[in-house]
Amino acid sequence: MAHNVIMIMPGFPGEMPLFTRGLAEVGATVWGVAPGGVNELPELARKNLSHYRSIPELFTNTPAAIAAIREWTRGVTIDRVSCLWEPGVELAAAVREALGVPGLTPLQASRFRNKELMKQALGAAGVRVPRHVAARTVNEVQAGAEVVGFPCIIKPIAGAGSQDTFRCDSQAELDAALAQLGHIEEVSVEEFIDGEEFTFDTVCANGNIEYFHIGYYRPRPLVARTLEWVSPQTLSYRHVDDPEVAGGRAMGAEVLKVLEFETGFTHMEWYKKSDGEVVFGEVAARPPGARTVDLMNFQSDIDLFTGWAEAEVHGRFTLPVERRYNCACITKRAHGQGRIQRIEGMDRLRERCGDAIVAVDLIPVGSPRRDWKATLLSDGHVTLRHPDWKETMAMADFVGEELHLYAG
Repeated sequence: MAHNVIMIMPGFPGEMPLFTRGLAEVGATVWGVAPGGVNELPELARKNLSHYRSIPELFTNTPAAIAAIREWTRGVTIDRVSCLWEPGVELAAAVREALGVPGLTPLQASRFRNKELMKQALGAAGVRVPRHVAARTVNEVQAGAEVVGFPCIIKPIAGAGSQDTFRCDSQAELDAALAQLGHIEEVSVEEFIDGEEFTFDTVCANGNIEYFHIGYYRPRPLVARTLEWVSPQTLSYRHVDDPEVAGGRAMGAEVLKVLEFETGFTHMEWYKKSDGEVVFGEVAARPPGARTVDLMNFQSDIDLFTGWAEAEVHGRFTLPVERRYNCACITKRAHGQGRIQRIEGMDRLRERCGDAIVAVDLIPVGSPRRDWKATLLSDGHVTLRHPDWKETMAMADFVGEELHLYAG
């Protein structure tokens, strides 16, 4: 039996062609839709699509986009509608509703996208969430800060990751943040949680968590996005039964139950305070970004792009998961501005880490340096894996300290 799957944004962002490939490999007929022309898609996405439709107003006019999709698929039974890009989660839900396709509903999607609705639902169910106030005006932000107290966090209600997120320790810092948030329609003013930051990522099928992953940020993203010299690390826990992360694991399962998530990928961030208290951060109905799915794959030598697709299309997950390694992705930012002039330290890195290096993706000499505030992967990254947790962190630190890109 053929399974027709609409894939919204099959070629962007970076990992989406791999998920598109996963759908095709589990036997789906993939109907790709995006604003641009088919020639703009990466080759991997193009060759795994059976049909493609360009809808320029896809993200600017939902009724028109739905009408175009309805006409395009007339006479065809669509079984699933997928979108793993954060800004398209609610659009995908609207398309499902219009076509009568199962999956995340518009109400459920809104609770994954709107951080205020999200925390209201979870707080009402007894999940420990930061104190929070929604605000649309400067006066409302000010009032929210008075309720929450300093330090506080200002973040977009419908943001992704730590983009446009500010920690404010004083009125002066609050004023400075407000000066940079004029383009944001609504923000959440939240209690700042002082603790270490982790992730709980899942692949679910029919309401069951079939696979989960626990990640660890060094340093926490808010710090990494503030200090240019930092080489941010995302680490992947091999020993997921460690009591250190048991609270976050239990919270993650409860969060998905409260938000009624059924099938697909999820990405949750959570905090552990110095006193052991576990606090919810936020959750998204999509995979983690910044090549974190690669860490999951390297950890167990599996293909979660196909594993997700099997859950999405067939409602099952049959990948054998044996967690053999801890993994780390270390992001590098060049010194200076302009084009990359030289890369130093790769020989020392290969000598120190050897076969533990599983991926190196640095922008080549001669390429213009990227805007480190606009991309999570900055000027490239190195991925490592090792069975021992402390050795994995030691090697990750070595990459941060010894590998350098210079621009000029």
